[in-house]
Amino acid sequence: MFAVGATLSGADLTGQWQQADAAESAPVSTTGHSVATLITDTDTTDGKAPLHVALRLKLQDGWHTYWRNPGDAGEAPDVTVTADGAFNGKASPIVWPTPHRIPDSSLMSYAYTGDVVLPMELPLHPAGGETSGPTTLKAHASWLVCENVCVPEEADLAVTLQPGPAHLSAEASLFSAAAEATPVPSPYAATVSADGVLTIKGADLSARSVQDAWFMPDQPGLIDQAATQKFTVQDGSAALLLKRLPEFASTQPLSGLLVLKDAAGNERSLSLTARPVPALAGAPFASGQNASSSPLTSTLTQAGFLQQVVFAFLGGLILNLMPCVFPILAMKALSLARLGKAERRTQVMSAACYSLGVMVTFLALGGVMMGLRVAGAAADWGFQFQSPLFVTLVTWLLFAMALNLLGVFEFMPVSAGSSLTSHAHGHWHDVVTGILAVVVATPCTAPFMGVAIAGALSGPPAMGLIVFAAMGLGLAAPYLLLTTVPGLAARLPKPGAWMQYLRQFLAFPLLGSCVWLLWVASLEGGASVVLLLATGLVLLGFAGWIYGVAQVRLIQQGHTRTSTALHGLALLGLLGALALVPALRHQSAAPAASGSLTSGLPKGTEPFSEARLKELHAAGKPVFVDMTAAWCITCLVNERVALDIPSTQAAFAAHGVTVLRGDWTNHDPAISAFLKAHGRDGVPFYLYVPANGPEVVLPQILTPGLVASTVAK
Repeated sequence: MFAVGATLSGADLTGQWQQADAAESAPVSTTGHSVATLITDTDTTDGKAPLHVALRLKLQDGWHTYWRNPGDAGEAPDVTVTADGAFNGKASPIVWPTPHRIPDSSLMSYAYTGDVVLPMELPLHPAGGETSGPTTLKAHASWLVCENVCVPEEADLAVTLQPGPAHLSAEASLFSAAAEATPVPSPYAATVSADGVLTIKGADLSARSVQDAWFMPDQPGLIDQAATQKFTVQDGSAALLLKRLPEFASTQPLSGLLVLKDAAGNERSLSLTARPVPALAGAPFASGQNASSSPLTSTLTQAGFLQQVVFAFLGGLILNLMPCVFPILAMKALSLARLGKAERRTQVMSAACYSLGVMVTFLALGGVMMGLRVAGAAADWGFQFQSPLFVTLVTWLLFAMALNLLGVFEFMPVSAGSSLTSHAHGHWHDVVTGILAVVVATPCTAPFMGVAIAGALSGPPAMGLIVFAAMGLGLAAPYLLLTTVPGLAARLPKPGAWMQYLRQFLAFPLLGSCVWLLWVASLEGGASVVLLLATGLVLLGFAGWIYGVAQVRLIQQGHTRTSTALHGLALLGLLGALALVPALRHQSAAPAASGSLTSGLPKGTEPFSEARLKELHAAGKPVFVDMTAAWCITCLVNERVALDIPSTQAAFAAHGVTVLRGDWTNHDPAISAFLKAHGRDGVPFYLYVPANGPEVVLPQILTPGLVASTVAK
């Protein structure tokens, strides 16, 4: 990081500036958190040499602004400087000084604090007339300053230079200091391996000359920026172990800044581009020789772990309110009513079994996601719903549960007084219900879950599993509370005949979920998957009906040859449905799809692409990014009630907002990379990118008023 002088307090910011120097503009401070000026290294100009100009930001103590890659959050300053008068010209992009790393929980920011100078070069050309007159430099700057909250700021700045031979200004020393803080091209050959080992080779590299090192990429979304970078050095070479993200191809070069720190604490910053090489055998990191990492990063990461656990618990708790789990929670409501007058031990066992199913499934899902990521595969929250095979199996399961609720057959009864009810069946029903609650909840991302999941997947596996367990505990908490707090369950309605009708009614939300999943399957795999899925429904319906008939005969007449034959016939129907799985697996591997959420879009809405987003932003147009998926009920509800409605569409049109909708129904590496770059691992995700100013991340639950007020600002 480049900082000049002492860090400033709030009083310094408002009282230090009395009169602007000739080579420094009048100061602008809109919030009191920073003071902006435009400075030059000369008081005069004759146009013979380019001017060195800079945006100078004096930041309040504890506040920071960002580098060109802000890290996992934030936005880089944007500055446009032009010359008008005797000479014309436009400044080049910022020559970025080396930033500091600022870790926060599972996130990493690259930022500046204190007195910040962001230099540029401004070539001058005669305006065509008299060149002995003054030249006025005008700048428009926007930047983000952050402490616990982030505040966008902007300023229009101007400074006038008189004609004459270049004469160094009082600010010239700031440019010299900025040059010393600017990275230099690396003299070392650099490579990055497929397993994330960044290596540099040079004769002067040794344990004395390089005691620690860290790397900051030019772009987000390539490596886990908050992960510990293990470091080793041997005579003639040094290496860092980086945690690659799945979207960073092993054949892709890696550019950025490498900071080397010697035994005396001196740092030098090198800009480099590492060429890709295959995975390195016998990596030196296991032995731990000279291994080191940033103590500040490690400490803050551990301190932020508790926050991740809290966020995970809150996210799981709020997940109970998400539409994804409504059908399953309705079944639990029926179970609660059944337990209203049961023994306390029965109530507690029911809650324990349900919680066991929830937490074990969350742990299994988290373990699978982390395992796939270690193996280099892309696995994000809800990734399994991107498979037509998985969607089909869940549809069949929900359909079988609906048949059970309608009384077609009894498998794990949920009604009081059933002739087949037993404690064992009741406990297994609670466990399976917990499993199903997690399975159908994965298309949803509740508030707080995004940060928690991102942290769980980027940290150590053991900590990640604890985060997923906390999420499961949050989902199970309401049922645990009702059954463990004395008197709460007893206040529920008394069991009675009404429960039979409620049980049958609850089959219809499950059947509605089957219709929704059938539509999802049509988008993912086309007509062939729909045909196979529907055929399986017919076979399962037949198997369930025959099995129910066999149960009735068994109860009325006892075990007979007829009941045995009926059981065999039901088994054949079930096996017939399962025989469709190989064909479904084949269809899942095929990329064909018959439709997309980005077809037939409302006016002013376009399919998402990173290139289109950059094009619109470069043209000075605001953009609203909507990341959605057909299997995400929350996404679809938000689109119906808050986005694709006349009032919101009118607000978008009034402010010239283009909506870019990304369809993540099938896996899309570009969308996955975009989500990870913004600290998310699932949908829904909503981002407003104004023409000028910082990006705004909206919550997972939208209202028309929230969207309209966001774009209006």
